[in-house]
Amino acid sequence: MKKIKEWAEKIIKQLELLYKIYTHSKTPWYAKLFIGIVIAYALSPIDLIPDFIPVLGYMDDFLLLPLGIYISLKLVPKDIIEECRELDVDYSRFRNNKVLGTVVIILIWIILIYLILKNLF
Repeated sequence: MKKIKEWAEKIIKQLELLYKIYTHSKTPWYAKLFIGIVIAYALSPIDLIPDFIPVLGYMDDFLLLPLGIYISLKLVPKDIIEECRELDVDYSRFRNNKVLGTVVIILIWIILIYLILKNLF
C-alpha cells in the first residue's frame, strides 16, 4: 500500500509539473495541446475504460496516465522543463478544476463517436 501511495504522489507531482509547462509561454503549441489532454484526463472523473470492469478498469489509470505524462515531457524542450521545475505556482486552479477536465473528455468522446458514425454511414 505504501508503494501505491508513493506512486500516486509521484504522479501528482508530475501533473503539477505539466501544469507549469502548460502555462509557460515558450511551450510549443503541440505540446500544450497534448499536455492539456493529459491534464484533462487526469482531472476527469470519466475514464476511457470504466472502473467497474475487472482489472481493465484500473489498468487505464495505471498505464495511460504515466504514458501520457512521459510523452508530454518528451514533447517539451529540456530547458523549459528545468525552468518550470524551479517555478513556484499556485495549484489551486489545477486541483479544483475537475469540471473543465470532464467537459474536455466528454467533448473528445463526442468527436470520436461522430467520426466513427460518419465513417460508418
